[in-house]
Amino acid sequence: MANVLITGMAVVDFVFLVDEMPTLPEKYRANDAAIVGGGCAANASVAIARLGGHAALATRLGSDQLGDLIVADLINENVDLQFVQRIEGGRSAFSSIYIDKSGERQIMNFRGTGFGDDAEWLQCAPKSDAYLTDSRWVSGAIETMKLAQLHNVPGIVDAEHPVDPELLKIASHVAFSLQGLIGLTGEGDVAKALHKVNDEFPCWVCVTDGANGVYSINAGQLEHFPAYTVTIKDTLAAGDIWHGAFALSLAEGKSEGDAIKFASAAAALKCTVHGGREGCPDRSTTEQFLKENM
Repeated sequence: MANVLITGMAVVDFVFLVDEMPTLPEKYRANDAAIVGGGCAANASVAIARLGGHAALATRLGSDQLGDLIVADLINENVDLQFVQRIEGGRSAFSSIYIDKSGERQIMNFRGTGFGDDAEWLQCAPKSDAYLTDSRWVSGAIETMKLAQLHNVPGIVDAEHPVDPELLKIASHVAFSLQGLIGLTGEGDVAKALHKVNDEFPCWVCVTDGANGVYSINAGQLEHFPAYTVTIKDTLAAGDIWHGAFALSLAEGKSEGDAIKFASAAAALKCTVHGGREGCPDRSTTEQFLKENM
C-alpha cells in the first residue's frame, strides 16, 4: 500500500441543488440540499483512501462544531488524522455551494481564521511515497514540498489561483486548474501558458480543464489526454479527486501518462454521482472503467 501525505484545506460544504445559478440579490429555493465534507486536501485524502492507498492529512481546524464534523467524516473514510491540528479559538473553514442542473458548481468559501502560519511542525512527518499539497496554505505547502525533496519522492502541487511561484521551484509535479494557470502566466492560450511555465520552472507541469481533458508538457511537447465521456450530474470535488488519484499513482511508481488516465477515470466516475466526494469511486470500479474505455 502506497503512503501519501496530503497538506491543505479541510472544510464543511453546505450544498444546494438549483435549476440555475443565482445572479440577483433575491431569495432562492433549492431543489435539494446536503451537508458534506469538502476541501481540496481532504477530498484528495478520501480519494486516496478509497482507491487503495494510505492517506495522511495535514490540516488545521478550529476547536469548534464544524471541526468536529470534519474530523468525524474523515475518520469514517479511513483517513489518517495524526497531523491534524485543532486550534483553540480558531474557526474551521466552510463553503456554500450551488450546483445547477448541468452539474456545474459555484463556490463561496470561508477559509477559517485563527490558525497562524506556523508549518515547521510538519518536519516531523515520516517518509511517504509521495506528497500532495493544495496551494491555499502556502507555508504548509512549502514545508510539504521540502519533505518530498528530502526523501526524493514525488511532490505534487494542486495549483489553484493564486499560486505562489516559490512552490513551482521546489515541487516535482504541478497540476494546475485552468484558472490557476491563467492567473500565474497571464496567458489565455493553454499551450503557450504551459510552455511558459515549463521554460521558467524545473517541475513537470499539466493543467486539468474539465470536459476538455488534461494537457501536459512531455519532452518539450504539448500532450493532450481527452476527458472520458460520462453523463454529468455533479462536478463538485472532481478536481480534488483527480489530484488524489494522480498522486497515488505516482506514489505507486506509475508514469505521468498512466497517472493522468487513472486520475481522469476516477474524476469522471465521481461526476456521475451527486454529493461531492461521496461520489468518489473505489479502486475496482475505477480500474474496470479504464478497461472499458481503453
